[in-house]
Amino acid sequence: MRARLLARHRPYEIAVLVAAALSGVLILTLNVRPTSVQVSMPAPILIAWELGQIAVGVVGLLGILWPGRLSTGLGLELASVLVLGTITGMYAVAVLVVSGRNSVVAISFMMAVSVGSFWRAAQIVIDLRHLARVCESATYEQLRTGVT
Repeated sequence: MRARLLARHRPYEIAVLVAAALSGVLILTLNVRPTSVQVSMPAPILIAWELGQIAVGVVGLLGILWPGRLSTGLGLELASVLVLGTITGMYAVAVLVVSGRNSVVAISFMMAVSVGSFWRAAQIVIDLRHLARVCESATYEQLRTGVT
């Protein structure tokens, strides 16, 4: 059985992960926060949101570039895109709460990133299942033929 992994080339995902990390670093170093986030999120959530951006970017890129086991890299990437989908959704809600209908364009783009993140997460889960089947198959064949 051969593993068939989905979406091996991901330039948009890589660009978004780099932008997330850069955005988080700039927010913390410049001490500048979007008004919508300051108004709508309590301080602990705001700090988690800021640090989450950096973590998402770093962990996601680490997962994509992981030199070791494929499953480990996919697991890191999965965690990253799940958190990315969550924090971009949080930001979209914050902008909606503060700006209302005037923010429809910004919210559309943010929700696209959120939906795309969850879509990628679903692809990774499928990839991990395919990989697990391949590994189970190989292990079974080794046991069946007596090769240890």
